Amino acid sequence: MPWGERPRRAAAALADPLYLAIADDATIRRVVKSGAPGTAMPAFAREAGGMLTQRQVDAIVAGMRERWARPEAVGDVLTPPYSAPEGDRKRGAAAYQTYCASCHGAGGRGGEKAGSIVDGSFLALVSNQSLRTMIIVGRPDLGAPDFRGNLPGRAMSSDEVSDVVAWLSAQRPQVAGQPYPAAARAGNEGGGQ
Repeated sequence: MPWGERPRRAAAALADPLYLAIADDATIRRVVKSGAPGTAMPAFAREAGGMLTQRQVDAIVAGMRERWARPEAVGDVLTPPYSAPEGDRKRGAAAYQTYCASCHGAGGRGGEKAGSIVDGSFLALVSNQSLRTMIIVGRPDLGAPDFRGNLPGRAMSSDEVSDVVAWLSAQRPQVAGQPYPAAARAGNEGGGQ
C-alpha cells in the first residue's frame, strides 16, 4: 500500500469508537471467542479451535474498551443498538432514498460518490448484521458516513436502519452463485446487469 493511503477493511474496525459504542462486551467477547461465521474473522478461543483462554479473551475485550472506546465520540445522538428486530423493506426503500441514494444511486447500483450497494456478490457475502453494523458505523476507510452523517442534522433512527437492512436483504440473490432469475429469463446466463 502506498505511504499515507488508508487501508480498506472487510468489516468495521474493532478500534472504531462508534462500533465500540454499539457492541457491548458480550458481543465483542462472542466474536473474539467464536469468530464471525461466513467472514474472515476466525475463532480465537481454545474451545472453538483457537489458542486463547477465557482470561485472555476477557483481557482483549477490556483492553479494547480501555484503549479505543470514546463515549464522547457519539455525542448526544441516540445511537441505534447493535442488533434489532427485522425491519420493513417497503419503508426501507423510502429510507434508502432519503439517506443513501445521494451516494449509491436511486436503485443502489452506484452513483457519483459510491459504488453499488445491491451487487449480488456483495450481498451474498454479508449478513444482515454486517449490513446493520456498516450502516450504523459507516465505512470511514471508504469515505462512507455513519448513521449521523447522511443528512445534516438528521440521524437515522434504529427503525430506519432496520428498514434499510430489510430492503438491502430483499435485493440479495435467492441462490448465491447462480444466474440471477431476471438475467436467466433475459437469456443472459452471465448474470450481468
